[in-house]
Amino acid sequence: MTQIHKEVYGQGKPIVLIHGWAMHSGIWRKFAQQLAQNYQVICLDLPGHGLSATVEPYTLDNIIKALIEAMPEKPCCLLGWSLGATVALGLASQYPQHVNSLILLAGNPRFVQESDWAGVSPKMLNDFADNLQLNCQLTLIRFLALQVNQLADGKNILKELKQAIQECNPPTEPVLNSALNILKHTDLRAELLRLNCPVSIIQGDNDSLIPVKVSQNMQAIKPEITVNIIEGAGHVPFLSHQSDVLEIIKQSV
Repeated sequence: MTQIHKEVYGQGKPIVLIHGWAMHSGIWRKFAQQLAQNYQVICLDLPGHGLSATVEPYTLDNIIKALIEAMPEKPCCLLGWSLGATVALGLASQYPQHVNSLILLAGNPRFVQESDWAGVSPKMLNDFADNLQLNCQLTLIRFLALQVNQLADGKNILKELKQAIQECNPPTEPVLNSALNILKHTDLRAELLRLNCPVSIIQGDNDSLIPVKVSQNMQAIKPEITVNIIEGAGHVPFLSHQSDVLEIIKQSV
């Protein structure tokens, strides 16, 4: 059994939050405390991130197997951000009895761009992988800067992101590379189609990693998906547009 770190706030219906690449549960803290005024909020550190032990090999299936042990006993709302959205979608597909609703926050079942699918260019992810070998810390800072690209309050949000990740040692280079490989190679579009629980999407229209067109791509697969586009938000709307995200969650749970 893999040791998975969790932070729990509040009481009520459970909502599980799964963070993104290179981050940890600390990134949610202010947001989670606001959300916990109405729900029990459970923030999980991905394996190899924050204070959680890692898994070997570092695959999506092994990540899901580790996290399922830390999930609440009764069905919950599962919210994943960025890489966490990929994990959340995979978990909801493999363990539907644990999830009664799914929220994909700046997420994508197929992260990489294809001719008929909006996503990140493969070159961007390959450049991240190459740069990790040259300077891991600088690559993480560049990644954080991408998260707040073009936001009016970008400098302050970037400072908050940096402070949050500095609470813990960063993931090792092998973990970061393996997680990038998950983003490069995972395709969960078929799993999205088969899901029986309600699915909501939250996206920013200025997201430099998840193009806004992704929501249209996902609705083409599953028309009943609820789409929420936050004007002026980038890749971290729970920091830049907290009240908007909180309101959307209230409507989705």
